[in-house]
Amino acid sequence: MTSAADITISDQPNTHVISESPIAMLDDEGTVIAWTQAAQRVVGYSAGDMVGRSAEAVLPFLEKTPTISAFVEQDRGRNDWAGTKALRHRSRRILDTVARVSALRGQDGSRRWLLSMSAAAGPGTVADGEEQRVLLARAPVGIVVRDLRLRCTWTNDAMESLDGIPPERRFGRRLTDARSDAKTEAFEAVMRQVLASGTPKVHEYRAWLATGPSRGHTMRASCFRLQGADGQAMGLCTISVDVTESRSARDRLAVLSQAGTRLGRSLDVMQTGQDLADLAVPLFADIVAVDLEQSVALGEGPPVRFGMTGERLPSLRRAGMSSIRQGESECPWLRGEPIRVPPASPLTDIVGTGRSHLEPIVDTVPGTWIDQDPALARKVRNTGTRSLMIVPIRARRTLLGVVLFVRTEDPAPFQEVDLLLAEELVGRAAQSLDNARQYAREQTTALALQRNLLPHSLRGGTAVEAASRYLPADIDLGVGGDWFDVIPLSGARVALVVGDVVGHGLNAAATMGRLRTAVHTLADMELPPDELLTRLDDTVQRLAEDDAEAPEEAPTAVGATCLYAVYDPVTRKCTMAGAGHPPPAIVDPQGRVTFPALPTGTPLGIGAGVPFESVELELAEGSLLALYTDGLVETRDHDIDEGMRRLGTALSQPGRSPEDLCTSAMENSPSQAPCDDATLLLVRTRSLSPDHVASWTLAKDRTTVPLARHLAASQLSEWGLESLQDSTQLIVSELVTNALRHSSGPVCLRLIRHQALSCEVSDSEACFPRPRSPRATDENGRGLILVSQLSRRWGSRSIPGGKTVWAEVDLATAFSPAQAAVGQPVQEKPDHPSLLPPSSSHGSTPPSSAGPSAWLAAV
Repeated sequence: MTSAADITISDQPNTHVISESPIAMLDDEGTVIAWTQAAQRVVGYSAGDMVGRSAEAVLPFLEKTPTISAFVEQDRGRNDWAGTKALRHRSRRILDTVARVSALRGQDGSRRWLLSMSAAAGPGTVADGEEQRVLLARAPVGIVVRDLRLRCTWTNDAMESLDGIPPERRFGRRLTDARSDAKTEAFEAVMRQVLASGTPKVHEYRAWLATGPSRGHTMRASCFRLQGADGQAMGLCTISVDVTESRSARDRLAVLSQAGTRLGRSLDVMQTGQDLADLAVPLFADIVAVDLEQSVALGEGPPVRFGMTGERLPSLRRAGMSSIRQGESECPWLRGEPIRVPPASPLTDIVGTGRSHLEPIVDTVPGTWIDQDPALARKVRNTGTRSLMIVPIRARRTLLGVVLFVRTEDPAPFQEVDLLLAEELVGRAAQSLDNARQYAREQTTALALQRNLLPHSLRGGTAVEAASRYLPADIDLGVGGDWFDVIPLSGARVALVVGDVVGHGLNAAATMGRLRTAVHTLADMELPPDELLTRLDDTVQRLAEDDAEAPEEAPTAVGATCLYAVYDPVTRKCTMAGAGHPPPAIVDPQGRVTFPALPTGTPLGIGAGVPFESVELELAEGSLLALYTDGLVETRDHDIDEGMRRLGTALSQPGRSPEDLCTSAMENSPSQAPCDDATLLLVRTRSLSPDHVASWTLAKDRTTVPLARHLAASQLSEWGLESLQDSTQLIVSELVTNALRHSSGPVCLRLIRHQALSCEVSDSEACFPRPRSPRATDENGRGLILVSQLSRRWGSRSIPGGKTVWAEVDLATAFSPAQAAVGQPVQEKPDHPSLLPPSSSHGSTPPSSAGPSAWLAAV
């Protein structure tokens, strides 16, 4: 019988478990033949007081027992006894103790006795007393007594089972004679220190026994010096205990105590699953896999309830994987991938009953559930799976997932006590996963809501080339309420808007959607920027009032900042106004960056009553206009001025496209996780060539309408748009007639050729036209109905000193008067390759049947 050579020894002088116990060596008559310093500290008797005397002076339970051997045989019938007894201090005080009497035998078969005790109270009580009593009373204890030359003179039978060295190789030899290696020599060096100093030492070492299981054993050896009556050293005693199980249990309890903290650090369900796997290896198992139910991993879908029978197995997705084999794949499924569950898997019973599955010995013989899946059976054999547990992750009656515990290297099978510990660990993880699941569902809902509320594409038309980026805040803060838009307006103009709702989460995203819709509605009303922000401010205040009237509901995010701008490619003028929002960045074609002195304005919803102000700027063709939210330029560690300088540097790169500049600006943002959403809207301005714009000022007389029709027809012929002449002349005729009828000054007619053909008639009257449904006998009221049928959309807007009524005609669609009467368009191809058919626009009115009489009346 031999033991493995690899033994690791660690010196732990602060771990006084056995070495601080009172130790005495007795002969068969109960006479003390050796004493220790620890015994003197605990009972008050020195070695001179006790050596050569009967131990009954301090051991009341030996008073009527003639010999130690008789006591052991009488009380327990064996040569190793442990129990609770009384210990008498020199001061006559009685101390409760846990005593252990162990028989030692020598090479000639003679016997001696080692008495070890642990005092529960009084002088000398040690800090680890509870563990000490457990070890002394229950654990197998190996004892070796050595002489001054460290040769073995006495030992007990249990020692061989601990280190694998038989008595015949031990007696009369030093430890290095029985097992020669560098670490054993180091152990002997420690023994010599104890002999020289008299100070006890405790060592822990790990050994692999050739006769036992292949897994390592953790041993704890206490060394103390034996003293004679003169107080001089007589020899050395080592007491060894196998603390593998107690150390493992203590480590597992430590893991359980850390589980709540470690598993609650993240609200990411996938990260929590990985943390759980890492926490359980190697203390609970050699391999641990955490598979989450589909609705938990993805944050969407109905949950799976326990007790479901007769239905398909729940879909699982791998969230965590850990193994004692570093860098070696134990499973074909990586994190985030769906798991294929065998039909005969124990998961069916787990879902039905909610109870864990314990398989102490894994069997792959034909007929078992593992054998029904050849790939799984092959993997089980390749990894050497010996034992497994499957523990459900549950929150109330909902299945969050399962945790698979596997032993491959450890030959000891899982037992019920292992399952209880695993269930306790998984139960603590379930609370963290449930919190993360609920948060993930809210985040998924908020992100989906925001994704659907934000524009899927930006249509800058002939006015601007647009690009955008949106970067949500980190998951702990949640999605925010940033939004951006490029809204086509009449006359080839576009509205540019960026806003930021206060707060994060689902309420902020919902409020953002309401405000974005409101901005679209107000933009369709052709309001100037300052007036639009005033109306939007009223909307935000009404939202706050509605929230105040429903205190039982979750509070809605109120308050927002916004920047609204309108760019006209005909004049290259940009009019903008802000409500508590950072100013835009303007980069000229040479790369020079400026931040215009835009009146800041108060945030929306504050109710300060301060009017908003607009600023009009003229931009060079090819200028870059950057609208952004404060999350892009401001962080906890950097102020907004530094962020604006950083943004300007990133944008001052002439010749690069808006898409490339968006990417560059986002990459130059601070590396730490943002504390707010970051949004960037970049547009490069264009201008319409004068050849694409024609305007005339018409006097108010009887020839004005025919003249306007003639001018429009001639201009369309010049542009090669003869197919639009009939419909455009009718629109011009109606708009000019209305302007002449209701205004007193001159009338301006303007045609703009861009992605559509815009017809605009301006006058000095501020009364805006409204369509109405005329009766059959009415002479008037049908003009605007005809305009709506001939155009894709029409409307009106205020201008300084009056109004403009406009209508847009698709370049790819022309209406003849007869077709307009029945609402049937004629498809025409554009005459110029750059004039592509425009996409559908908001506010467009499809043509409807008005009958031939409507057209005749209009003509």
